[in-house]
Amino acid sequence: MGRQAALNLHINLSGEIMTDHKALARLQSHEEFVAGTHDFQADIERLAESDLITTILETVMLATNMRFAAIARVTADRWVACRTIDDVQFGITEGDEIAIESTFCQTVRETSEMIIFNDASTDPECRGHPIATSFGIVSYASVPIYRSDESFFGTLCAIDIEPRDVKSPRAVAMLKMFSDLIGRILETEERIEAQEYQIEYERNLVNFQEEFVAILGHDLRNPVAAFGAGIRQLDREPLTSHGRELLMLMRASVHRMNELVSNILLHAKSRLGHGIAVSAIPDAPLLQTIQHVVDEIRITVPDNEILLDIDLEHPVSCDPDRVGQVVSNLLSNAVSHGTPGAQVRIIAKSAAEELYIEVENSGPPIPLEMQKVLFQPFRRGVDNSKGLGLGLHISSSIAKAHGGRLTVTSEGAITKFRLELPTLGPPSST
Repeated sequence: MGRQAALNLHINLSGEIMTDHKALARLQSHEEFVAGTHDFQADIERLAESDLITTILETVMLATNMRFAAIARVTADRWVACRTIDDVQFGITEGDEIAIESTFCQTVRETSEMIIFNDASTDPECRGHPIATSFGIVSYASVPIYRSDESFFGTLCAIDIEPRDVKSPRAVAMLKMFSDLIGRILETEERIEAQEYQIEYERNLVNFQEEFVAILGHDLRNPVAAFGAGIRQLDREPLTSHGRELLMLMRASVHRMNELVSNILLHAKSRLGHGIAVSAIPDAPLLQTIQHVVDEIRITVPDNEILLDIDLEHPVSCDPDRVGQVVSNLLSNAVSHGTPGAQVRIIAKSAAEELYIEVENSGPPIPLEMQKVLFQPFRRGVDNSKGLGLGLHISSSIAKAHGGRLTVTSEGAITKFRLELPTLGPPSST
């Protein structure tokens, strides 16, 4: 969005697009894409219908904490959204067009350089910019996308109305990597449409899947593990009472980061076709697993009382680590979304044919419409500010991998999640 001149495009916070009559006559919209008459129909379809592109944009949002991400087709005189994920409600979706002279992306196309800032109020080049000032855009990134023949396609954009650390070296490297990857995807898709290089496409897709998971595993899990090791070392040192309080907060943050990293990795593997694998063992040590998870979370939320009612009379064949992850996700969810300081109950019972584990908390009920989509990825319940919305999706996927299920009931002031697993373990094909 333009660095030089004042803008003639106005986007209000409800997402309405307003221009002068001359500009309006040449702008296209989502309705034309739906009707199949858009000037950039093929480009939009190629990106809007790709699960891989959706995964890339979701990952950009996860890694940068931005709430709007898009890929735009940009020419000398056109800016058209090809794929968007809009949690800020800008109202821009596939096929919508913005006047090119009113975008930063025009500068990106002309200079071949990304435009990126964490906070428009402090950035020396963007302070006081009309679009940032008028419409609350605070943090922004726009990265050029090129095909392998060096022809310019468009931009990978991320926007938020709050400051975000998008200029960190890791975030910048990730954005560049994904813009390069999108360029390769575009070219490969075009070859597929022409029935060329099908084998090469499959090979590139597999390589990307492996590269994607490896980058997440190395760049996210290793630093968190190092942070945890440092905290354990500090715990052995003499500290003041205030230092102990800070250490408890740091330990809680590490626990939460580990939980998020595990969920992100499992989600990535599942979305990229690997699914969630479970390794069931006979007579799994579930009592110890559940107790360990509860002890960890008790340290992080000392104000909440966590009550246990465990009776595992019958042996259970399952993957205890994965079941422990479900319990951790459900318990963290109960503490996060329940009434502050209220009791949380965990009930675990095993019978001849079934194990069930229930996590119950008090708090505002979950609306029925939200319950219907609660186990979908990136659904975060009533309070969208808490968590990434992956924990319940991952937990449900783990239940299914065991041949079981995860359900929710929320009536009055009580919300209860129930995990049901067959005691004989998951099907042999899992």
